[in-house]
Amino acid sequence: MSITVGDTLPGATLLQLGENGPEAVDLSEKLKGRKVVIFAVPGAYTGVCTTAHVPSFIRTKAQFEAKGIDEIICISVNDPFVMAAWGESTGATAAGISMLADAESAFTSAIDMGFTAPPAGLIKRSARYAMYVEDGVVKVLHSEESPGTCEASGGESLLAAI
Repeated sequence: MSITVGDTLPGATLLQLGENGPEAVDLSEKLKGRKVVIFAVPGAYTGVCTTAHVPSFIRTKAQFEAKGIDEIICISVNDPFVMAAWGESTGATAAGISMLADAESAFTSAIDMGFTAPPAGLIKRSARYAMYVEDGVVKVLHSEESPGTCEASGGESLLAAI
């Protein structure tokens, strides 16, 4: 069953690219005692993810901070090298958005937010969603019906719901 409002996110180890290569990120520790926005995309460098989803959170980052959000995290089922390069190319890293890799789709699978679209070459990827999380508990969750759209899960929509 998919994650829903009121649920506590499961423990997960994600990856980020550090100075010496991939580094493990304990998601539970990162969320502890904090207000965090997490948004997930089907794939780095893919169309809507690059042209709409990431830019929506870059545009709204200051407004989220004004509401007390400690961090905005982008998760994708990609490797940390791709996530780091994509963060640089989109301006997300410069904007202060954390780009985390769910390389094995373990977190995505644990919250039942995955999908597969073989014709597009997307296997065991994340559905498009955005959530507001307080101390590891989901307070607001917006998911898209189709991975090719970014309306409910965009930065402006999530910001309006908080």
